[in-house]
Amino acid sequence: MNQYLALSVIICSIVTLQSHWGRRLHAKSLSMESAQASQSAPSTISRYTIRWLPNLTDPARPRVEVTGLTNTSLTLLRSPNWRLKDWRRLLRVQVESKNSSQTLLPAMSGTYFVGGSAIGFEPDYPLKPGLSYQGIFRPAELPAFEGDRSEITAVLRVPTGDLTPATVVTHVYPTADVLPENLLKFYVHFSAPMSRGNIYDFIRLLNADGKPVELPFLEIDEELWDDTMTRLTLFIDPGRIKRGVLPLEDVGPALEAGKRYSLVIDSAWKDGTGKPLKESFQKLFLVGAPDREPPDPAKWKVQIPTSGTGSPLVVLFPEPMDNAITRRAIYVADASGKPIDGQIVLSDQERRWSFQPLGPWKPGEHQLVIQTTIEDLAGNNIGKPFDVDLFEGVQRRLTTSTVKLPLLIQ
Repeated sequence: MNQYLALSVIICSIVTLQSHWGRRLHAKSLSMESAQASQSAPSTISRYTIRWLPNLTDPARPRVEVTGLTNTSLTLLRSPNWRLKDWRRLLRVQVESKNSSQTLLPAMSGTYFVGGSAIGFEPDYPLKPGLSYQGIFRPAELPAFEGDRSEITAVLRVPTGDLTPATVVTHVYPTADVLPENLLKFYVHFSAPMSRGNIYDFIRLLNADGKPVELPFLEIDEELWDDTMTRLTLFIDPGRIKRGVLPLEDVGPALEAGKRYSLVIDSAWKDGTGKPLKESFQKLFLVGAPDREPPDPAKWKVQIPTSGTGSPLVVLFPEPMDNAITRRAIYVADASGKPIDGQIVLSDQERRWSFQPLGPWKPGEHQLVIQTTIEDLAGNNIGKPFDVDLFEGVQRRLTTSTVKLPLLIQ
């Protein structure tokens, strides 16, 4: 990408965040094969051609490309003096206008680039089913006059696709029925990619009377999705957890020990194709005492398998652990420290970690390697409590990045 001049366009788009498609796309919603049939033929006037092209890394975000520019114009377009407002006048991409004034609709948010003998635009967000999009190229706005000033346009019509709701919430972690008062976060897993934007409109934490808890979550603009847009990390506001912090002092904890709550995911939430969830989801749980004790591997029970077998190595925790972090924070290594390939399973409400090797166990010394960043449900790390009173001045007692437990396979 060092040959490109990329200008990130941070502008309001008619393609709303609430209904964008995420990183993947159902084939019926937008495949470039079906889109090509509904796309207007590339407009070619004199030397210029504008067309929509597939995006192989993200089919939901096809690109607009313009060719036929002179080397002089391409060089000038690479200049830092060529600004966003200049790009928007030269190559405008928007939802297709239904009237004669094409500038009434806002331009799409995206990235302009110059590459090789072409210029182009890639949208920041996936295109919305059922809409038509147009790329408008205005040669008269080029930095170097090339003789041809005729405006050309290419239109892409996105198929509507199947509107039957199909996406569901598959898991919510922690799966335990009793959660600590200072619970740090939930993980919400979906069966298909979801949409970004205004997610907190569809997530509620209710008390036993069915009334919403006031502002329980850390609401941030940068939503914490994984790369597939199928897992959302939902933090309880740390200000409602840490002692000595004003929100906790003024409003109180989001969760109170001895009380029952429910985490509710509303079915109105739209997935990546713009369809609502198939059904709502509810997780019921009881709140227990706060947990301020860091995880201690010395208290874990390790069940060591026999050499020559494919039996799993099992670690039993005295408390539920963070699902996502624990899966990547523990591994088994041989005597030289080389990780052993195998499959990890976290079960029994995240109290049981098991490792199934790809082949039979070899006799000899092994190691259970644990990153000290491993967390329990309250966000406590090895050697470092999360919920530390700000006035206590407690410092981390453990500075090593890993803890290693010796294992002897016989």
